Amino acid sequence: MNVFFLRHRKLHIWLLAELAILGVFLAVQKNGVWMTALTQRVSNPFRRALGTLSYRVRFSVMEVLCIALLVFIAAYLMVGIVAVIRAGKQRSRRIYSILLGAVCTGLTIWGAFCWLWGVQYEADGFQARSGIYAEDVTLSDLTSVTQYFADRLAETEGQVARDKNGLFAVSRADILTQSTQVYGAVSQRFPFLAFDDQPPKAVHFSRVMSLLDFTGVYCPLTGESNVNVDSPAVFLPSTIAHELAHQRGIASEQECNFIAVLASTTCNLSDYAYSGWLLGYVYLGNALYSADRDRWQEIYDGLPENVRADLQNNNAYWAQFRNSTVKKVSNKVYDRLLKSYGDENGMKSYGMVVDLLVAYYK
Repeated sequence: MNVFFLRHRKLHIWLLAELAILGVFLAVQKNGVWMTALTQRVSNPFRRALGTLSYRVRFSVMEVLCIALLVFIAAYLMVGIVAVIRAGKQRSRRIYSILLGAVCTGLTIWGAFCWLWGVQYEADGFQARSGIYAEDVTLSDLTSVTQYFADRLAETEGQVARDKNGLFAVSRADILTQSTQVYGAVSQRFPFLAFDDQPPKAVHFSRVMSLLDFTGVYCPLTGESNVNVDSPAVFLPSTIAHELAHQRGIASEQECNFIAVLASTTCNLSDYAYSGWLLGYVYLGNALYSADRDRWQEIYDGLPENVRADLQNNNAYWAQFRNSTVKKVSNKVYDRLLKSYGDENGMKSYGMVVDLLVAYYK
């Protein structure tokens, strides 16, 4: 056994180190006090330092790293296959070292994610720090808040630029430029949301993001927010607000969606306000549709024509990816990722923003 260990000594030491790192994380993961202290004193400052470096360039560092990783995997497989073929009698030993190297690399990346982002899931989030908690929703409250959002859409839909078909036509570049102003008002009410924002990065291969069913991604390994600029621009402002909430150390998807609505609708930017009300309406409307389809239909029919056109255009865009195998796999992987960090609702957590919206706006 000792000979076997020494034969691949560096790889075995690497493996044991990564297992120890992950073991410590799993052992302390459920300790909210420790996780809160760790995020505030270590992971948040470290991720912000990474972001400071990443934002010195205009392109998405995350995207470059993803491409580099794919190239590395392809090269590793090719070199590994050649090495196995040439190994002769030592073929089994070579296969073992190649597989062990791949496992160690994967564990290293996973460990970095756990300590830079996984710790956030057990730390105090927006609800604990703000005192605003999700509550059980009554049909009456859900209906009234959905109507409230529909009324705000009617007020704001005429304040944004539109094309000849009546669709939202604000420049994506302008939306990105304005993003640094989005959290001004909400940060005054909730000082823990104060942050020196940089405009999120537009992902070059945004079509791939759509195929994977992502409108935005916050990367803890680079400290930067990245957004999909291929999907309809009407939800880009609220998506940016969502990713900037992650930038502030908020891990919960439901909380980030709520914060995105709150920040977008209070920042005095018409493009963001309309997008924020629309995002909130979608979540509330979907919930109302399941609870009372007739009341949902009544509210939907009362929306201005341009609002309904924006919703239909967005639905048509995403419909082309609906049955994609890549999307289904991506959703399953992301669902398991959320659950592995302690979010038992997995992808369903995106729908729970309704509880927060109703509790706040009712």
